Amino acid sequence: MPRAKQRTPELRDRVLQVAVEMLHMDGVAGFTTRKIAEKASTSTPAVYELFGDKAGLVREMFLEGFRLLRRRFDQLADTDDPRADLVRVLQALRRFVRENVALAEVMFSRPFADFDPGPAGTKAGAAVRFYIVGHVRRCIDAGVLAGDETDVAHVLVSLTHGLADTETAGWLGTSVASVNRRWDLAIRAVLDGLRPAKAR
Repeated sequence: MPRAKQRTPELRDRVLQVAVEMLHMDGVAGFTTRKIAEKASTSTPAVYELFGDKAGLVREMFLEGFRLLRRRFDQLADTDDPRADLVRVLQALRRFVRENVALAEVMFSRPFADFDPGPAGTKAGAAVRFYIVGHVRRCIDAGVLAGDETDVAHVLVSLTHGLADTETAGWLGTSVASVNRRWDLAIRAVLDGLRPAKAR
């Protein structure tokens, strides 16, 4: 089969998909431009032409992850219950991490030591952060949470990501019911602990 060398959107999307799959299967140590090019039925120069270098490919994975996550958030509709809305945001983050393990690692764990997200990456990450912080702010304004919205958002995202990692590794329970029960327990305990003192 001849290797595709044209810089096309289709080739770009295929290389990006293969890169995510290879990171998931082989980890950081096995993540090489040559292997990605072979698996995508193209050449290493074609990958460099599309993404600049390996760091450019990782940067595009980082951006794609935040684009996909933001699309999920955009599908959520706010209600008149800000706490329930915040829980739904965290549940959407949970599903995203479970379903996109490799992308989530690039986005939140930074497995490539020399990776720099650049201005576009910083902007993409900020859009997601602002969305979550905004939902925390709604809870604070409604009197159901207390504290600094950015601090609370960081705690909730870290908790959600940590639980999702544990769930993915199979350490959160042996049944769907037990896993969901422990998720609910953790989220509820943190949100209850962050209520204003007069509401406890």
